[in-house]
Amino acid sequence: MSEVQVDVEGRTLTISNLDKVLYPRTGTTKSEVLNYYAQVSPVLLPHLRDRAVTRIRWPHGVEGSSFFEKNAPPGTPSWVRTVEVPTTGSRSGKGDGTIRFPICDDLATLTWLANLAALELHVHQWQVDADGTPRHPDRLVIDLDPGEPAGLHECAQVALMVREALAERDLVCTPVTSGSKGLHLYAHLPGDLDSDGTTALTREVAEGLQKEHPDLVTATMTKAKRPGKVFLDWSQNSGSKTTVSPYSLRGRERPTVATPLTWDEVEAGAEDDLALEQLTLEQVLARVEELGDVFDA
Repeated sequence: MSEVQVDVEGRTLTISNLDKVLYPRTGTTKSEVLNYYAQVSPVLLPHLRDRAVTRIRWPHGVEGSSFFEKNAPPGTPSWVRTVEVPTTGSRSGKGDGTIRFPICDDLATLTWLANLAALELHVHQWQVDADGTPRHPDRLVIDLDPGEPAGLHECAQVALMVREALAERDLVCTPVTSGSKGLHLYAHLPGDLDSDGTTALTREVAEGLQKEHPDLVTATMTKAKRPGKVFLDWSQNSGSKTTVSPYSLRGRERPTVATPLTWDEVEAGAEDDLALEQLTLEQVLARVEELGDVFDA
């Protein structure tokens, strides 16, 4: 096993297997993944700050097996910030256990996670206090998941409907490609709703649009009812659910990224079914250099 020691913002890390190919279809190596996360960190880290991070790791690359990881693993450096968060069903602190989540607030921690082949970084819609107490959500998310033959074109059309429905509730949303098939829409919240209230609000929006546009929109989780429609997944606002972070890589055939978009791009995608695509890490780095962070929620 080849190893090198590097200094990242005053922290010494041991990095291994830089030449390991993590995305065989494109030949993308761990070195390129580490480089991506280092370069994108100025716009990624604000989306991770104070949020418990669930990771999906591919130690043998995306064509190998993967696993979810919530607890900080054995060997976690002492300088990595961690918080004890009540487990599902015990958010009041009266349940039967906690999860020791890492918090990724700095480049050193991000580099450590990338070295573990934690390609995907998923976070809740709520942040935590210093003692691990979950706050009320500071944002909501709706996942637009297309059922074939629907795709990004139909997602863009539905995204415009969701934007209007949220605007009627004085909420401004930001579009993000999922890096997989569809789009995510985020809206900032003032913090007066808990997770149950946020879930109820997003479900109301989704079911309202399903009623208005039954041929294109479904709010029903049953997969048999999704072909040709866009599923508005409102459930990711549950206190126990997470969503892949903006600017996180995805563990797909290509190194695609959950990428914030402008509404001009979404409007173009609603008109032209070739106008939107899931972007790769190379495209995102060039985009960030040109535009910075266009996320506005």
